[in-house]
Amino acid sequence: MCEIFESKGADVYLVELEADIDERLKRNTHPHRLENKPTKRNIQWSEYELIETMKTHRLNSNKDEIIKGNYIKINNTNLSAVEVAKMISLSFNL
Repeated sequence: MCEIFESKGADVYLVELEADIDERLKRNTHPHRLENKPTKRNIQWSEYELIETMKTHRLNSNKDEIIKGNYIKINNTNLSAVEVAKMISLSFNL
């Protein structure tokens, strides 16, 4: 996917976010998320889907799997959106 943009001269920045399952389940019920993601409104189904997906699929890359200059992986379990945005900005000198 990166190649599509890079072939046109664009810079590509990759940000991989991960959070612990307990935090993901907690965020799954946040009013803002429910307001903006209709598929999450059925909380019981959404929680089941999240847990089952984590059992059958790998949702994050392994250490050193992504070799890219403009790449950062952040565990944002205990970070606010503002803190994560600052980390991204600093990492890429934005």
